[in-house]
This record gives sequence, C-alpha cells and structure tokens, in this order.
Amino acid sequence: MTAAIKPLYDRVLVQRLENEQTTAGGIIIPDTAQEKTQMGAIIATGEGKLMNDGSIRALKVKNGDKVIFGKYSGTEVRVENKDYLILREDELLGIVGK
Repeated sequence: MTAAIKPLYDRVLVQRLENEQTTAGGIIIPDTAQEKTQMGAIIATGEGKLMNDGSIRALKVKNGDKVIFGKYSGTEVRVENKDYLILREDELLGIVGK
C-alpha cells in the first residue's frame, strides 16, 4: 500500500488523476483556471460494507481501479505531502475502463 492510511469498512482511498495541461488545440491551461478532476485511482480499500445482520459484503472496487466520483464527494486528506480523497463506495459513480 502506498499511503499510510487503511480505510475502514466500505471506504476507499483515492488519489486524483492529473488534469490535462493543454487542450486538443494546443492551448495551455494554467493551474488557476483548472478544476480538480473527478477521476482517480483506488489506492486502498476497506474490508467491505457492514450489513444489518453483522455480515460484511465485499466491495465492488479493488486497488488500481480508475473511478469517477462526484465533485463534492469524500474527504480530502494530506499524508506524507500527497493529497488523497477518502470516499464511501456508494459515493463512487463508476469504474472507468471495465
């Protein structure tokens, strides 16, 4: 595991993917004009979702999956000078490339 964080239960640790620095036409976009990307890679996952009967359901995502999440989803954390996002599995909108 890259980060020193182990998410609990149905939470996942996501590292945002980098934004494109230039447009298709070759125009360079400055950092101040860019929005944070809503796509990231799963770095770590919790054990699974705790169900009402006490059982644990395995998560649908795994380490390395590229995912899309909502603009205001999750909690941003900074560990060892790297920025991460902790989200619940149900805050993820989809898996990219599957």
